[in-house]
Amino acid sequence: MAGVIIDRGRGPEIAGTRITISDVFDYAKAGWRPARIAAILGLDSDQVAAALEYIEEHRAEVEADDRTIQDRIDRGNPEAIRTKQEASRDRLESLLGAQEEGRGLEDAEYPGR
Repeated sequence: MAGVIIDRGRGPEIAGTRITISDVFDYAKAGWRPARIAAILGLDSDQVAAALEYIEEHRAEVEADDRTIQDRIDRGNPEAIRTKQEASRDRLESLLGAQEEGRGLEDAEYPGR
């Protein structure tokens, strides 16, 4: 079934993998050759050919999805997510500090425990 493009609800992807058309498109738009795309993503040439063919047949849709993804990346995470990330980073630093001081992890300051 190599080379078949399916959609399991997260966008078109190569059957039998979790590699999306978007993944392949990123490399293709950067000018990578199909053999190099195959090597970096662990695909065979038929799978890459099917992805590139899909991209050509659905170029407007693929480019629109790519713009949407890039816009989301450019916006960054919402404040609530950034707050959770900072709290997580603080917990990790506390655990690492306890480890460096030779204390057990049970002695680390760990909010929510």
